[in-house]
Amino acid sequence: MAIKEGLRPGGRSARVQESVHRAVRELLEAHERSSVTVPMIAACAGVTPSTIYRRWGDLSVLLADVALARMRPDTEPANTGSLRGDLQAWAEQYLDEMSSDVGRNMMRDVQSSPTKGTCVQILGAQLRIILERHRAHVEQLPDIDRLLNVIVAPVVFRILFAEAPLTLEQLNEQIDLALGQ
Repeated sequence: MAIKEGLRPGGRSARVQESVHRAVRELLEAHERSSVTVPMIAACAGVTPSTIYRRWGDLSVLLADVALARMRPDTEPANTGSLRGDLQAWAEQYLDEMSSDVGRNMMRDVQSSPTKGTCVQILGAQLRIILERHRAHVEQLPDIDRLLNVIVAPVVFRILFAEAPLTLEQLNEQIDLALGQ
């Protein structure tokens, strides 16, 4: 079952979603991830388990929904005055956030859900802001797919599958590669 789209902002559905999301975040802070259950979440959120199952289908979809909500940035990427500087600031923040335990768990939740394409949309929107900011004065801008493939993909791969995430030096090498430098 997919997450329902088109919910009225501020309506009962929005209040239920916020309550359930808050309960998930609180429970994940207080308990081992493997011990968190839908009935625990429902009790903490003040809803019935059937409300959660009806809306999200199962625990993995709910965890992915919460993870995606946390991945949505509150602000635009930093404006350093240069394309490379903006990409570096954004990529360093992304590396730092995603290499934390919380970030790793968010990526795993999203990876195991049907909503994983949303990550590309979220990251792409952030990169689009950076590229648009420099469109008028940078002769040849990389496209978003190149930035995702050359900067983001190695970050995610190393966080999830290697012993250690990229170093800042390695991240800067990837940025240079993405920019054709």
